[in-house]
Amino acid sequence: MTWVIKVDDVLCQGHGVCESEAPDVFTLAPKARTVTILDAQPADSRRAAVDAAVKYCPTHALAVDETRIEETD
Repeated sequence: MTWVIKVDDVLCQGHGVCESEAPDVFTLAPKARTVTILDAQPADSRRAAVDAAVKYCPTHALAVDETRIEETD
């Protein structure tokens, strides 16, 4: 299973909660007041921090999209 972070730029208001939860994954552009995802597919070890960023985003602009990868022989 792989997972990727997505941001809705329309909903994002640049509160910076995501950056405080996972600063190695998200950064805030102060003038634009929107978040930039530094690593859309971070290591699984970053999952808890990313989930916290998604959970605590005040505008619900973040999401994690999980995709199952089929193994081939």
